Amino acid sequence: MARRIALATGLPSLLGMTVFVASYLLVSRHILDIPPSATLLASGSCFLLGVLGLSYGVLSASWEEGPGSLLGTEQIGLNIGRLKASLRALRQGTGP
Repeated sequence: MARRIALATGLPSLLGMTVFVASYLLVSRHILDIPPSATLLASGSCFLLGVLGLSYGVLSASWEEGPGSLLGTEQIGLNIGRLKASLRALRQGTGP
């Protein structure tokens, strides 16, 4: 789980910072005239992708004794089902 979170969150976050710095360098050296809204949209999209990556990393975790696969895709459906069942139980007042 930690590996998946590090990759799925770290890479988009690093890309978001890179977009911001690259945009600054291109504008400050008069290479390109990039509107601030484009920089904000591009870097913000990368950070949003990082938040989605965090959710993916948590939902793809294997709670079994054996280690899960590298991507954890087989666990996502199971964990989303568990999450929905838990939310339903909370709404009905029966607890988890």
